[in-house]
Amino acid sequence: MTVQTTEALFLEDPYLSTAEAIVTGVNDRGGILLDKTCFYATSGGQPGDTGFLERADGSRIDIAATINGESKAEIIHVPANDQAIPEIGEKLVLHIDWDRRYRLMRMHTACHLLTVVCPYPITGASVGQDESRVDFDMAETVDKADVSAQLMDLVDAGHPVFSQWISEHELEANPGLVKSKNVRPPKGSGRVRLVCIGEDSAVDSQPCGGTHVSGTNEVGAIHIGKIEKKGRENRRFRIRFGEFPG
Repeated sequence: MTVQTTEALFLEDPYLSTAEAIVTGVNDRGGILLDKTCFYATSGGQPGDTGFLERADGSRIDIAATINGESKAEIIHVPANDQAIPEIGEKLVLHIDWDRRYRLMRMHTACHLLTVVCPYPITGASVGQDESRVDFDMAETVDKADVSAQLMDLVDAGHPVFSQWISEHELEANPGLVKSKNVRPPKGSGRVRLVCIGEDSAVDSQPCGGTHVSGTNEVGAIHIGKIEKKGRENRRFRIRFGEFPG
C-alpha cells in the first residue's frame, strides 16, 4: 500500500478534541487512514489516542489505538473489534477521548519538568494516565521529597509551554537540545519540533512531537512516587499525580 501523508492537527493545537476528516484509505488489517487527524499516534513514550469516528448517519467507529504507518507522516486509526469499515472518500467527524488525552498531556509536561530538575541524559521514558517513568543515566542518590518539591515549584510558577520549529541544521548546531542518550529525533523532514517551557524557552527546550498543556500550572499536583536503581548508573523515577505523601 502506498504511504499516505496525514496532516497532524495535534502538532499545532493539542487542545483540538474533534475535527472533520476524509477517509483516504483502509489497510489490509482494517486500519483507517485520513487526510488529517487530531488523534495522536503512539510515539516518544506517549500512547496514541483512543476515541471514535462519527459517520454521517450518527453511527460510530470506535478507535482502540492510533499508530504510525511506514513513517511518522502516516497515521493509522486502529478500530476496536467488530467495527464497521468506512468507505474511501467518506467524511467523518473525529472525537478523541479527551479526558484520557488531557491526563497524558499533563503527565508528558511533568516528564519534561523532571528533566529540568534532574539534568541527566535520558535512557528511557513512558507516559501513562496515572503514572509515568523517566530513566536517567545517573549514579547520584537523590531524595524523592526534594525532587517533588522542585517539580511543584516549576508547576506553581505557571510557566508557558509552547512549541516552535527549527531546521535540522540548527539542531545539529545545538546538540545539547537533545536530552535522550540513545534516541535522536527522526531526520529527513528538514525541520524539528521543539517543546519549550518558560518565557523565551528560559526553563527548557527539547525536541518532542508529543502533546502538552499550555502552562505548567495545568499539570496540577504531582510527585515522585518511587526512585528505583536499575544499574550502577541508571535511576528510574516514577511520577504520579497527587500531593507528595507525608
